[in-house]
Amino acid sequence: MTRRITRAKQRLREVGAPFASVPEEELPGRLDVVQHVLYLVFNEGYSAGTGRSLRRPDLTTQALWLARELHARRPDDGETAGLLALMVLTEARSAARVGPDGVPVPLAEQDRSRWDHDAITEGVTLITASLTRNAPGPYQVQAAIAAVHAEAPSDAETDWAQVVGLYEVLEQLAPNPVVTLNRAIALGMATGPAAGLRLLAEVASGPLAGHHRVYAAEGFLRQRAGEAGPARAAYVEAARLASNRAEQRLLLRRAAGCGD
Repeated sequence: MTRRITRAKQRLREVGAPFASVPEEELPGRLDVVQHVLYLVFNEGYSAGTGRSLRRPDLTTQALWLARELHARRPDDGETAGLLALMVLTEARSAARVGPDGVPVPLAEQDRSRWDHDAITEGVTLITASLTRNAPGPYQVQAAIAAVHAEAPSDAETDWAQVVGLYEVLEQLAPNPVVTLNRAIALGMATGPAAGLRLLAEVASGPLAGHHRVYAAEGFLRQRAGEAGPARAAYVEAARLASNRAEQRLLLRRAAGCGD
């Protein structure tokens, strides 16, 4: 890495790269890239792709700080506000998200009294104000989904129909198989596991084929449908494919909970 940085510095000197303020007309395109990078950094910190721990607080802290700095400089940009709101609302659940043994605690089982309710108020205020002033964008819609979860007194009292509707909007704005996967889970909660499994079958035959999250979602929906054997098999396969140790432990615990 040191050699790469040295070569990069040398190259900058050779081409005489200027370090100056970005012209106003170039900001929108550059802003999209900055938002996307911050989104990826935060996600990796919130749910680490590999390793023994589920979270990397160093990354979420840095991403949140940078998102606040960006919002302070572009306060009227709807997607910047949406991104910050999404981070704040997501991080508000962090204290309840991992058990004492380091195993993730699913949203439905989290102790909501441990959530940071001041942060939830901040995030909801941010996204509400943004949506009243701006046309919705992908980050704003994701923040709205996070707000629905954050304001629900319990998993059972979550407005799942609204969550499904928001995921449908998100699919229109930013088509993505992960969004469809999440909609399948929400649909399974709103109208029953059979509907969720039908949509999940479409996801399983697309770009996410063989991904551990598809099997995890299948296990969850089949468990809700009372299909203990298939649910257990799906959880075991998800654990086999997952690369994060903490997530593997959760999936195997869920498999064991399906019974014989």
